[in-house]
Amino acid sequence: MPKDPIGVLGRLNAASLMMITPEFYKLWSKRAKGAGKINHDLANFSIKPAYMQLDGLKIRYATGGNSDGPTVLFLSPLPQSILCYDATWSALSTNTNLVALDLPGFGQSEGNISYMTFAAQSAFLQKFISELGLSDVHIVAPDVGMPVALHYVLHRDHKAKSILVGAGPSVQPSANGSLVQKMIGSGFWRLVFTITGAPAFISGANQLGYLNYSPSAEEVADYVASYSGRVGPVTKWFKGYPEGCKDIDPHLATLNVPVHVFWGEQDAFLKAENAEQLHALLPNSALTVFKNCGHFCFQDKEVEFTELVRTWVCNGHKLG
Repeated sequence: MPKDPIGVLGRLNAASLMMITPEFYKLWSKRAKGAGKINHDLANFSIKPAYMQLDGLKIRYATGGNSDGPTVLFLSPLPQSILCYDATWSALSTNTNLVALDLPGFGQSEGNISYMTFAAQSAFLQKFISELGLSDVHIVAPDVGMPVALHYVLHRDHKAKSILVGAGPSVQPSANGSLVQKMIGSGFWRLVFTITGAPAFISGANQLGYLNYSPSAEEVADYVASYSGRVGPVTKWFKGYPEGCKDIDPHLATLNVPVHVFWGEQDAFLKAENAEQLHALLPNSALTVFKNCGHFCFQDKEVEFTELVRTWVCNGHKLG
């Protein structure tokens, strides 16, 4: 078991970044004891990642659960990987057909800067779903997965039955936290994040993104390994996302699948008002805002999040 996947230098760099991040101080009193700090309990992951070759890339994914149940496809968030869904994966495995994907260039899937656009990611998602022969898929896509899922159902010959999205970009203008705004608008700050590297990137995200959850050393080690040497290309994703939203925002009123929008009330990266904006624009949607919850709501409120997914894929997506 890794003792300290972040390391002293990573912690010092993250602490320096937090000192100039106003949201860090605003959330200080709201965080539960130990939230965002690494715990060293033995992790016994129920999700079992595998690898495949697709589009010339080595791609990490997972399958499991009950093949006779409704199909749920989880897309990896940043700066995490498909391992972040382990608790939900375990809880849903009896009655749900489960698939998870580290998107190209994220998690432990290969992928270079050419994949750092919504369009490139959604084109890859279409290939992945076709490769696995999936249909009537409920796509769970927080964070960087959110615009991928939206672009996929808006612009591809999709196989989605519904999508569950949150804590990511879609609407314009977007209500961004200060760190996201730095990465969008400043080449200097993108360079800073690149130089300080994956440990600081992940440590800072943990401190800002969790109000309740304490990640295990093993999962954090996976995230550090996932983004080692890759923070630079990832920051370019942020630079391009306002432009990418032009392929999404104007088309939201035409979206033809049910959507459940979920968000953490205290999201420090993309503010919860984005959820209200998105919900108002969609013709067929539900909205859940998790109280006392940070950006990574799929772990910060994992029991409530798991129940949301379970209820939605069974019958909840039949809105109206």
